[in-house]
Amino acid sequence: MGSARFLACAVVILMANSASAVHAEVQVYGYARPTGQVSLTNVPTNEHIAAIRGKARYHIGMADLELEQAVNRAAQQHHIQPALLLAVMKAESSFNRSAVSKAGAVGLMRLIPETAIRHGGRNFYDTNENVTGGAKHLRYLLDRFHGNIRLALAAYNAEERKVDRYGQVPPYKETQDYVKKVLVYHRSHKKDGWIVPVVMTASTHAGRPY
Repeated sequence: MGSARFLACAVVILMANSASAVHAEVQVYGYARPTGQVSLTNVPTNEHIAAIRGKARYHIGMADLELEQAVNRAAQQHHIQPALLLAVMKAESSFNRSAVSKAGAVGLMRLIPETAIRHGGRNFYDTNENVTGGAKHLRYLLDRFHGNIRLALAAYNAEERKVDRYGQVPPYKETQDYVKKVLVYHRSHKKDGWIVPVVMTASTHAGRPY
């Protein structure tokens, strides 16, 4: 019983310390040697060892690292806070790259095909292309509305012409709820450390990233 408790505690502690490096499809196996020493490996050696599957931070359909690299790359290129990209992505698709809306918007950033093509996208379900297309479009909207995040988000949801018509967030419940939701997600991701790109590339956009 003492060895079993030791094994359980050791595996939990080691898994907690390495959680950030475990992807959606990784299996980690814990072994107790006769000496009582605990080892972790991704290679099973016999049928008596149980697998511990790491939980994906974003979506089980893709690796965390793949998404984070795509977000960082797009954020650096288009001078946007990664936290804002993640917030829009969460509100649009809940990090499901196979998502399709009723209006035909597809992928992680839920891009209308015409919008994706305008920004150079071809494979709408490709993680890098979809995130880059969404970042380009969001950058365009932020510039168009002079850095006003609320108006840019409203235009992302309801089209820029409707924002132009009202000069503010349009009086549509869906759009108003969307803007509030994204801002809440944005604050949450900023608290998690997703504030600015790790390395900023040369950019024509002055000032801080939005």
